[in-house]
Amino acid sequence: MSTEIVTLNTDKNSFNQLATAMGMTADMDTRKSKSNLARLKIDHAGIDGETEIKGKKKTIKVVDPGMYSLELPDGDKIYQEDPKIRLFQQKFMYKRYIMANGDSKGTFVKTIMANDLKSDLIDNIGGVNCGKPSGWIEDYQALPESQKNLIKSIKRVRVLFGLATFDKAIDSEGLDVDPQESVAFIYEVDNREAFKTLGTPIAQMAKQSRLLPQHHIKLGTDERQIASGNKYFVPRVELLPNIIEITENDQGTFKSFTDWIENYNTWVNTNHQESIDAKKQQETDALVNEFVEIDESGNVN
Repeated sequence: MSTEIVTLNTDKNSFNQLATAMGMTADMDTRKSKSNLARLKIDHAGIDGETEIKGKKKTIKVVDPGMYSLELPDGDKIYQEDPKIRLFQQKFMYKRYIMANGDSKGTFVKTIMANDLKSDLIDNIGGVNCGKPSGWIEDYQALPESQKNLIKSIKRVRVLFGLATFDKAIDSEGLDVDPQESVAFIYEVDNREAFKTLGTPIAQMAKQSRLLPQHHIKLGTDERQIASGNKYFVPRVELLPNIIEITENDQGTFKSFTDWIENYNTWVNTNHQESIDAKKQQETDALVNEFVEIDESGNVN
């Protein structure tokens, strides 16, 4: 029996072949792999804690509302009012939250990430744009109420990738923690005002013929209030003037973000096709059941 000789080569194109030869495929499921990026968000509620004053326990805010949170890959969260970020990638997508029944958690429908929102984007449930109709809607008011509600639930998202610096960070108990420098993050910006605000420093850099990693952006927040009296926060941004020289390490960082986006888009594409195939199979089964009767013994009549 002849044995095929496989040469070790770390080239990306030969990875699947080598992994198969090494018997790695049984433990490989890239669609379930955990993201190695931290999640940057604004914490709108803050975190309550307790203190004792004159023998009585009082509730206090140990993390103020409107601070930025950075959820690290290990699950820990840190907070700061004014972190700095250095961007490396900007993409766009649509997403929609689907409420769940009972106590189970809802799920997100998401599209692939693209350089803009000028064309239809396939989503992970076999559709496009998370259900948003293509092109311009000439008469929105004439649409059925159910379709209006669907469109309202779909958010356009500015997805930012970069390195975050939390140099005055605190933890969920309000205690100081070691500064975190250059933490790779993803920031999904879906609030309308925030979407526009975060585009401002990027437009400024483009006007000066500067690339994303050549500047730091200082973040802050501004408070907003809705008619019910509830408050929320939107980003405030400042493009810092110092120009950063791009290094060889930055090239590697840029490639890492590019690879992450490609893997995410592959996940969406795979789920998109699986959803289409499953729907076709259901339609085929339903059609067969219309014409075929099966008796109690399992015989086809």
